[in-house]
Amino acid sequence: MTTVVPTSEEDLNLTVVRFTSELSWADAGPELVLLFWPMSKVAEPQVTRLCLEAQECVAMGRWFDLVSLMLTSAEVIVSKVSEKDFECIYTVICNIVTKAQSVDEAHEMAELISTKIAQQPNDKSALRLKILFNLYNLLENPFSQYHVYMKALQLAIGGKVTENVVPPFKKIDSFLKEWNVGIVEERNLFLAISNVLKENKSSAKDTFKFLTKYLETFSAEDSHTLSEAKEQAVQTIVEFVKAPDMFQCDLLDMPAVGQLEKDAKYALVYQLLKIFLTRRLDAYLEFQAANSTLLKSYGLVHEDCITKMRLISLADLGSDESGQIPYSLIKDTLRINDDEVELWVVKAIAAKLMDCKMDQMNQVVIVSRCTDRIFGQDQWQTLKTKLATWRGNVANVITTIQANKPTEDVAQAAQGLMIR
Repeated sequence: MTTVVPTSEEDLNLTVVRFTSELSWADAGPELVLLFWPMSKVAEPQVTRLCLEAQECVAMGRWFDLVSLMLTSAEVIVSKVSEKDFECIYTVICNIVTKAQSVDEAHEMAELISTKIAQQPNDKSALRLKILFNLYNLLENPFSQYHVYMKALQLAIGGKVTENVVPPFKKIDSFLKEWNVGIVEERNLFLAISNVLKENKSSAKDTFKFLTKYLETFSAEDSHTLSEAKEQAVQTIVEFVKAPDMFQCDLLDMPAVGQLEKDAKYALVYQLLKIFLTRRLDAYLEFQAANSTLLKSYGLVHEDCITKMRLISLADLGSDESGQIPYSLIKDTLRINDDEVELWVVKAIAAKLMDCKMDQMNQVVIVSRCTDRIFGQDQWQTLKTKLATWRGNVANVITTIQANKPTEDVAQAAQGLMIR
């Protein structure tokens, strides 16, 4: 196998053009073999033509045309070269973006290269992804970097190499600051990331996090684009209901989700979300009895939903009652037997839904903290009240200490005199 060997900076691009064009014309097809013999008489003038065209592009600084020319031959020979040669060819092509005369020209070249690389995601997937990130690092324009990054996510999904792009998601907020893109670009990014996480079978919490970020980009004023978020809003609701370890969210406050309430197709999905965020087990059981087919169509398992609703209902009891929940009330609300009450309390503690103690003698659960399913205006007001009370208590303690300090000083002085 021939390997591309750089000779000098001046003719490196031409070396790649000659290498790729010779390989592409070496196997022009049986039809041409019948028409032209020997094949060298067909290949040589074509290779020479391409090399002369490349030389002209270099001489005139037509870098975009040079990239276009090189990409055409490069993709034709992709199955004929080793991964080492493939990477070398594209390294040379990507490096041309650094010669661009303007930001726009660099962006056009980056768009052309990244689009071409992402067109065949199943062929040398991991290597193509590596090349895209090399291209990313060569770019100075943040918007061009964003575009290449999006192509990388597209390639990762198509080539099933999502594990290679997941780790940087932890820094996505800092990336967004660097890119400084608009709301539409943010929206597309969050949706792409959620698709990557779903393909990668990452945790439901991670997928839910980015789906939520996506939905948050829509406002009530976006009436002309709000409808495009319906499918993702439904998906986010289903992810929340399915997740056994997610009990709190702000979906009800989002316009992208709120539009489902009166939607002919998705109104029941919205109703299900409202039950999980504002109602108790009895409401869910009533809903399930009337809509069991709907739940199954979204992959929701009735037994899992009951488990989650029991935990949610128990935490809700802790929020409603005055610090104490009778065992009998837990039994009736969760529809369980007497001997199961403490088991469900332990499950709620393990799920970090509540902090409490069980008073077996008096058959009550003494609650010190409960997790709210939604954290809206009412919850903020409650928190404000608690903080104000805490601040007042601290102020009283400080005042008391300051008031008693002179007396303590006098007493210490007197004690010192007595010792002398």
